[in-house]
Amino acid sequence: MKKVLWIILVFTGVIGLKAEKWPEKKTIVERMTLVNDRFMRKWPVAGDTIRSPKIYPSNIWTRSVYMEGLMALNETSPNRQYVQYATDWAVSNMWGFREGSHTRNADNQCCAQIYADLYRLHGDAQVLGNTERMLNNIVNSTNRKDWTWVDALQMAMPLYAKMGNIKHDIRYFRTMTELYRYTRNKAGQVGLFNSIDGLWWRDSTFIPPYKEPNGKNCYWSRGNGWALAALARTLDETVRADTLFENGEKLEIERLRKMLADDFVAMALAIKKYQRQDGFWNCSLTDELHYGGRETTGTSLFVYGIAWGIRRHLLSPEVFAPVVIRAWNAQARDAVHPDGFLGYVQGTGKEPKDGQPVGYDSQPDFEDFGIGCFLLAGSEMAKLSRK
Repeated sequence: MKKVLWIILVFTGVIGLKAEKWPEKKTIVERMTLVNDRFMRKWPVAGDTIRSPKIYPSNIWTRSVYMEGLMALNETSPNRQYVQYATDWAVSNMWGFREGSHTRNADNQCCAQIYADLYRLHGDAQVLGNTERMLNNIVNSTNRKDWTWVDALQMAMPLYAKMGNIKHDIRYFRTMTELYRYTRNKAGQVGLFNSIDGLWWRDSTFIPPYKEPNGKNCYWSRGNGWALAALARTLDETVRADTLFENGEKLEIERLRKMLADDFVAMALAIKKYQRQDGFWNCSLTDELHYGGRETTGTSLFVYGIAWGIRRHLLSPEVFAPVVIRAWNAQARDAVHPDGFLGYVQGTGKEPKDGQPVGYDSQPDFEDFGIGCFLLAGSEMAKLSRK
């Protein structure tokens, strides 16, 4: 399939503006490794607490997103050191959560996505004990209003699907569907997904009448990146489910897949329209003058999701290949420093103005999640690239 895709890209002339070429897998992995090696040298002990400037446990969402990227790098370029580093991190956190197994906060649950991935490598059921207890508390409750901000989709949504497959338990998929539908259709009374624009408001405070200075709806780049990545990662699990569930349960998952796929395609079409000429996206998708400029995390998440969509045949390579080629090449060329530092990373926050100014040399409050996003993007680009 990769060879066929490459032939299509070459002979239909869709390599992109300015004769952009699809990078070879070797060069993609080299950039990923450069960035990751710097981070692992800076943090040689995987489970060390994080100071930024307060003290945080290492299972917070920022480090968990980095670990997602590390696992993706390992899938692309296997290295026992990567798996050991992630395992050491999980062990240091006792395979548990900030605020304990009773937590309903999606940010706290993000770490369990890596626990699930490590379980699939190691097969030790004990490592999922805390995750099961945490999720079962939610499954057995009637509250489905936990995800009131769009980031929550990436932090928690794929976990329910992973555990549904691991445990062959449809309840996890059902609970996830109910949580997603609340966020999409009801949070903030009207839902956070604007199906007309194909984009997500970050939370209820950004639903109109809130507007950007230019009078347009406020759509935060990274917030929409989280949503696109969550849809891709969850859709991957629904494909796995085809071999695990039968009859009515399989039909439920097929309906779920169609809903998520429809939202994914709508998002990809909307995101494409706002790409900058240099390949990046602005922090604000709809107002280039409101904290405009290159931004790596949203761009990386868009590359990850769109490249995944091409590989999974949800998105046309003729239409979308130029988008990810330009975006990845721009990041690899313009954001990655010679020593592996990753530039143009907006720090933590919830809207375009947070973590500013964002520049080539700017140091975000947390750099780990930005690296994780970059590694996720590279992993999908490598899967599509030539050997």
